[in-house]
Amino acid sequence: MFEYIGVLISVIMGLGITHLAIGASKLIQNRDTVRFYLPHALWTVNVLMYILLIWWAMFWWSGHTTWLAHEYRFITCYAIMLFFLASMLYPWDMDKEIDVRAYFFRNRRWFFGALFLAWCLDVPETVFKASADLRELPPEYFVFVSTLLTIAATGFFVRNRVVHLLLPIAYFGIKIYYVSMTLVGRIST
Repeated sequence: MFEYIGVLISVIMGLGITHLAIGASKLIQNRDTVRFYLPHALWTVNVLMYILLIWWAMFWWSGHTTWLAHEYRFITCYAIMLFFLASMLYPWDMDKEIDVRAYFFRNRRWFFGALFLAWCLDVPETVFKASADLRELPPEYFVFVSTLLTIAATGFFVRNRVVHLLLPIAYFGIKIYYVSMTLVGRIST
């Protein structure tokens, strides 16, 4: 059953990655007329890493043998939320003369709201996998998620440019630390 669900999840997450890649590619192609914004570029890398990591971690679901409709809907909604998060970083019809900083701040609340909600969805998904013996729940998990929720809430409420430069750097560092210090970076079947 997981193979069936996995295809849909892969398509949705793949669309998120595609949107990020196309957006970044358009910025590079139009670099002479685009106003670059470093935090936006860092968030692009962070969201790409997030989608790839969750896609990787979805493999643990392959050990789940009895699927219920609400589990399927939940996992699909999580994938859709990650796509939505990626789509907040780049406009669908990007102008050749885009001020990326202005665009980022115009969509800031939607982006950080989606990031906050995505991590809220990660909690029951991760806890369920642990309770179903699909994976171990690292002791650091709740501190990790709380920190990422704090980063998302800060980005939602604070408009300060220095803070917005520090947020994606902190997010990246925390993500790297968590993956390297837990079993998330290794899946054994």
